[in-house]
Amino acid sequence: MSDKNKGILYIILSALSFALMSTFVKLAGDLPSIQKSFFRNLIALIFSTIILIKSNEGFFFKKQNLKLLILRAFFGTVGLIFNFYAIDNLILADASMIAKLSPFFVIIFSFLILKEKIKLWQILSIIIAFIGSIFIINPDFIFNIPNANLSLNTIPALIGVLGAMSAGIAYTLIRKLTLNGERGSFIIFFFSAFSCIVTLPMAILNYKPINFIQILYLIIAGIFASFGQFAITFAYKKAPAREISIFDYSQIIFSTIIGYFVFGQIPDKYSFLGYFIILFVAIFIFFMNNKNNKYTKN
Repeated sequence: MSDKNKGILYIILSALSFALMSTFVKLAGDLPSIQKSFFRNLIALIFSTIILIKSNEGFFFKKQNLKLLILRAFFGTVGLIFNFYAIDNLILADASMIAKLSPFFVIIFSFLILKEKIKLWQILSIIIAFIGSIFIINPDFIFNIPNANLSLNTIPALIGVLGAMSAGIAYTLIRKLTLNGERGSFIIFFFSAFSCIVTLPMAILNYKPINFIQILYLIIAGIFASFGQFAITFAYKKAPAREISIFDYSQIIFSTIIGYFVFGQIPDKYSFLGYFIILFVAIFIFFMNNKNNKYTKN
């Protein structure tokens, strides 16, 4: 198997893992998002600690990167909490698709933070993608302003978009940290440790009694999240993001299938239209990035 095919396999396994993570987060029931986030990151902290110890890489970092590490961890934590809230209150496929807006935010924040040039086709792609998100959020609210009422889905969907934006900032900062020579394994460890420390007091203050089954579901969610994180890391080691990133959207397929069989959820026609628009734009960006890469090589 070629490295590219291995990369595709890893990223599809990552997408499946994150879809299963979302499933078990939702199965854990009516618990505060903060409480769920703490359990998820506690498992990730355990895994990342074991990996750092076994690799003999140590827990050191470059002092000049401390501010960036804190900012990445902060926005990653906010994004995770908001994403969990969206998962709990939306159809699983809707929450997954909204989370997949983060790559479009990466384009925006790469321009603002990394000072990377942004092209006209990228700007148009972002605009069209967010039009697609409107159909998922609540088209009646957006297009019928005089008689608009906030539906039960509107607030969770908007919070999900804010979560995707926070994740986009976090991913951009990961790239900045990598360019500054920081190790990926330590970035994951720092984020997990920071998130556990920050969410623990809030989880205690908002504590809701939890039974054995809910704990088991959250542990399984954390395991799948950790597996997904490392699978996507391996994927991008095997092949460039521009060649395989489109396969990350297979999570929507997995989430739709799981949502139907596990929760009896069927997305409405507006959601399907939103999925189509966002996937179309993602495929367009995928081909444009590969095309531009060929020109650069030539």
